[in-house]
Amino acid sequence: MEFDPKAYRGKTAGVLGLGKSGLACARLLAKKGFRVLGSDRRPSRELKALLPRLPAKVKWEAAGHSERLLKCGFIVKSPGLAPSLPIFARLAAASVPVFSELEVALSYSKARGIAAVTGTNGKTTTTALLGEILRRGLPRGRALICGNIGTPISDAAPLAKTSDWLVVEASSYQLEDSQSFHPRAAAILNLTADHLDHHGSMERYIAAKARIFARQTAGDVCVFNADDPLVLKLARQCPAQRLFFGQKGAHVHAWREAGKIRLKLPGSRKETLLPAPRLVGEHNLQNAMAAALMAASVGIKARDIAAALKAFEPVEHRIEEAGTFHGLRCINDSKATNVDSTMVALKALGGAPNRILLILGGLHKGSPYTPLRSFVERGVKGILTIGSAARKIEEDLGQIKPVFPCGDLKTAVETAFKIGSKGDILLLSPACASFDQFQDFEDRGRQFKRLVKACR
Repeated sequence: MEFDPKAYRGKTAGVLGLGKSGLACARLLAKKGFRVLGSDRRPSRELKALLPRLPAKVKWEAAGHSERLLKCGFIVKSPGLAPSLPIFARLAAASVPVFSELEVALSYSKARGIAAVTGTNGKTTTTALLGEILRRGLPRGRALICGNIGTPISDAAPLAKTSDWLVVEASSYQLEDSQSFHPRAAAILNLTADHLDHHGSMERYIAAKARIFARQTAGDVCVFNADDPLVLKLARQCPAQRLFFGQKGAHVHAWREAGKIRLKLPGSRKETLLPAPRLVGEHNLQNAMAAALMAASVGIKARDIAAALKAFEPVEHRIEEAGTFHGLRCINDSKATNVDSTMVALKALGGAPNRILLILGGLHKGSPYTPLRSFVERGVKGILTIGSAARKIEEDLGQIKPVFPCGDLKTAVETAFKIGSKGDILLLSPACASFDQFQDFEDRGRQFKRLVKACR
């Protein structure tokens, strides 16, 4: 069911979850004339700090979801709330419709088009790079970057004019609740086990990702990673035009050759040669190929794609250089919230055998850490564990390299400077969610950067 604001005029809107997206959606709905009830499981003392960000007309409740929600005309579910929460069964029994923040926000957008990126890893870099390409290449209008990348869709979508594009980083949390999401251009970068604690199974996680193309038609385009077996299998279900990146082959439309990126769109006799981005790691070449294909498919010229690839800077918190202090090269990879993302970072830094001091840990997400073993054995000097996942990490990796239980990030950084030697790399790449000790991965990354600078 598609969200139609006119159908609920005069009704009260319930917003479940008052995180960044929920707050933005509550503000939007209040601005559009709805009475709004915000509901959150956190205690009121925590929520009071958020009140200045809400209009006075927004009512709120804390410490759980009450029967008041059953009297709302509709509910907006914030990304990440488990669908198994009892309130959703009660809402269904009361026939109260539930919509995603993504759908509600987009109902107020006049954007010319939506370009959306999903996948287990690389979403943020690819979204940011695509946004930079579109900013350079659009003859008129802007590219508004939003979604899981940091700016809530509810803040960006209403600002879009008819000449603008919305460039959306779409997480599995956002997609699983979205029945009517219809991007003109989309991409699925890769698929590995992640958020299984939330989705319950790999099959349900993949099904959530597939919603990015579920409402597309033959006039749209979706870009797929030809080197990822799960992505390749999923591509068969896509109703849009399918474009592929990966190793050079007859069915691939973007590939690497002699350190450059080559594109060849269907129906074109000409290959386009593009520079590789100034980013560390093979994975970033894949991200660049995906962004370039999406941009080319919506008509962006090769010269604008090339200029953006040359100029693009690394995204904050993703294999980000945080400085060298007392001989230790410090790298902030706080965006690595799963095992495969940490694997990517260790692979990208593979030229430093047994020189990496790796900070691992946080909130465990249900996947084992054993896939890191070969990378840890080859490149890691010692593991510094933090957060609630520390014991599981030590069980999975402690036989291979020394483990230093640190508990928190400050202790981990201080320990690294005590045991590290000149030329070592201090890498924060936690392979875990951040919510046990931090507001989000951005908070974790920025605290890391402050801590390493304080050790000067």
